[in-house]
Amino acid sequence: MAHSYNDDLRLAHVLADNADNLSMDRFGAIDLQVDTKPDMTYVTESDEAVEAAIRRTLKSARTRDDVLGEEHGEVEGTAGTGGRRWIIDPIDGTSNFVRGVPVWATLIALEEDGEIIAGCVSAPALGRRWWASKGTGAYTGKSLMSSREIRVSQVSDLDSASLSYASLSGWDVIGKGEAFAALMRRCWRTRAYGDFWSYMLLAEGAVDIATEPELKVWDMAALDIVVREAGGTFTSLAGEPGPWGDNALATNGRLHDAAMAYLGHFPDQGPPDESWTDEPEDDDEPEPDNVRSFDFTREPSQDLP
Repeated sequence: MAHSYNDDLRLAHVLADNADNLSMDRFGAIDLQVDTKPDMTYVTESDEAVEAAIRRTLKSARTRDDVLGEEHGEVEGTAGTGGRRWIIDPIDGTSNFVRGVPVWATLIALEEDGEIIAGCVSAPALGRRWWASKGTGAYTGKSLMSSREIRVSQVSDLDSASLSYASLSGWDVIGKGEAFAALMRRCWRTRAYGDFWSYMLLAEGAVDIATEPELKVWDMAALDIVVREAGGTFTSLAGEPGPWGDNALATNGRLHDAAMAYLGHFPDQGPPDESWTDEPEDDDEPEPDNVRSFDFTREPSQDLP
C-alpha cells in the first residue's frame, strides 16, 4: 500500500489558510513596504510575514523537518538534514503583488529523500487553490472536502499547442532567445500568464506547455508535484526530472520531447542542431484549406489506489 501523506497535505492547507489571511490583509495597501534584495528582486513586508508565520507553525507541528524558504534560507529540524524538508515561497509573483495584479500565490511543498511528495499552491486574490500528494492525483478547489481532480490535456502536436511563459529577456540571458522564439512561432497560441499560473493552467489542461529560463527550487517545488500528479511532465531544460535545475519545462507529457528539441540545447554544447528551427519538415503535408481539427480534451482521471 502506498504511503499516505494526508496529514502533511492537511497541514499544508492550514499553512496556506494562514498565509492567505496575512497576504490578503496587505494586498493593495497604499502603505505597503517594499524593498529590493541584492539580486534586485522585490521583497515586501508580506513576504516576510508569511514566511515567518509558516516557519513558526512548522517549528511546532513538524519539529523534526527541515525548512527552506526564499527569504531566510534553510533551517535544520531536530532530525538533522537530509530527510524531510518543507520548501516555501511565501509570495510567488511579488512584482504582481506590489503592483496590485492578483496573479500571485503562496507555494508550499514537502520534499522527502530528494523527491517532492506533496504541494499546495494558494492564490487567494484569484480565489483559487491547487494541491497534490504522491500517488493520489492533483486537485483544485476551496478545500480538501470541496474539490475536483484535474488532468493535463491530450494535445499531441505543437501546431495545436498553447504555450505559456513569464518573460522573454531571460531566454536571451541563457543563449536561448532564438530557439524560444522559434518554439513560440511553431505553437498555435502563446500567452504570458507567468509564474505559478502557467503551471496550474497546464495541470488543468488549459495550457499545454509552460517554461521559464531562470528559477529557484522554491519557485518550482510545489508546481512540480501538481503537474506530475495531473499527468504531466516537469523537468529542467537539461532534462533533469523535478525542480532541481535552474529552469523549468513542464508539458502535458505528450509534447515534452518536441518542446525539448527547441529548448534543450545549451551554448556550451556546441552549435545548435536543426531541431529547433520553426521550419516544417520536408515530409510535413499541408492541411487542406488551412483547416485543422483541435483536440483540447483532458486525459481521463485514473482510478486512485
